[in-house]
Amino acid sequence: MSETRTKESTVKVEAVRSTENREQKIASFRAAVELTSDAVRVVSVTAVDALKASARFMGVATKDEKLSNPFDNIDAPVWSEKDIPPFILNTAYDYCEALTIREAANFYHSFKYLPDEQRRAMCAYYAFCRRADDIADGDYRDLFPGSSGPKDEEALEYIDRIEEMIQRVPVVDRTSFIDKMSQLFFFRKKLSTAYNDLVSTDPIFLALKDTVQKYHIPRIHLDDLIAGMEDDFFQDRYETFEDLYRYCYRVASTVGLVCIDIYGYENPKAREHAEAWGVFMQLVNILRDVQEDADRGRIYLPIEDLARHGIQPEDVLEGRLKEHPGWEPFVTEFIERIEVYRDRALDLLPMLKPKMRFSPAIMMGFYRSILKKIRRNDGDVFSQRVKLNKVEKLTLALSIYIRHRFLTFF
Repeated sequence: MSETRTKESTVKVEAVRSTENREQKIASFRAAVELTSDAVRVVSVTAVDALKASARFMGVATKDEKLSNPFDNIDAPVWSEKDIPPFILNTAYDYCEALTIREAANFYHSFKYLPDEQRRAMCAYYAFCRRADDIADGDYRDLFPGSSGPKDEEALEYIDRIEEMIQRVPVVDRTSFIDKMSQLFFFRKKLSTAYNDLVSTDPIFLALKDTVQKYHIPRIHLDDLIAGMEDDFFQDRYETFEDLYRYCYRVASTVGLVCIDIYGYENPKAREHAEAWGVFMQLVNILRDVQEDADRGRIYLPIEDLARHGIQPEDVLEGRLKEHPGWEPFVTEFIERIEVYRDRALDLLPMLKPKMRFSPAIMMGFYRSILKKIRRNDGDVFSQRVKLNKVEKLTLALSIYIRHRFLTFF
């Protein structure tokens, strides 16, 4: 019996090592995607062209109008000059801020009380995250000047290699898979310009380059987020919480880690709490959106944990959770797990300067309130979307603002 257990343990260890080695190779392959000067056409930037681009952007940020790219008339992926005129950079930041206001009013509310430099940096980073998510999970089409889109040979080679390395069959239809993966491939190309000597003509990556240079943001966090989007095409079930945690880390913890680079911190332990912050918020989203995800054929709740409460994948996908006797006890247990990460996340706040605390505090506050509502409703996330109304948001924002902008000085 002892010999059998030893063999089983050895097999498990070897399997874990094999998985880790494979993931490291995949991560290295993804991070190697690079846009180089000899592979692109460049455009000459004149003061007149730049001023026209800035002028075209002015006035298009109103709520009822489409937010247009100020540089979409430039048919090239990079600028020829490395030193971009300040008004071009400011236009890029203005675009990111307008995008944030229009598509994430709640998040922008947490940014707007930051010092100007940090606020604009947060908007640039949010715009990057928003567009990656819109490509992977929405109908936004990210165009790359000079590419052949889904038919691009370089993109197709990248996709084939990823499939080979991941060793899984995509869980979305082939046409969508190729289309979205190719867009994310070129999205990675744009990201590389934030870390090399090129400058993208995409306003998001133009502002992002300035942000990552100012705050020394490691590329791995941004690469990991795109990786999380790509992995979503290969996986629509998570067997264990450990599997889910890896996904949460990529799409959410990396966000927390970038945010604290922008906020600024001194205690290295802040990184542990920033990681927990991302997991906390992502788990709340997963619990709140369980039906919406099920309607798309996805189950983010750990299958292993659901099974302990007698819940099968079919119960989730066929909308039987609300009446299932195991649902409420599962939710109670899942919320307890979320609260562990919530408490770790809250410990981040004292590690930040008082003027920086309101931004993460308001985001945490909104999600804590949503979690409380789910608990009060006995896990009913099906009758209506669990969210805060305007009065609740304003009241919460005011109390948090007073606490973290004034009371911390006494």
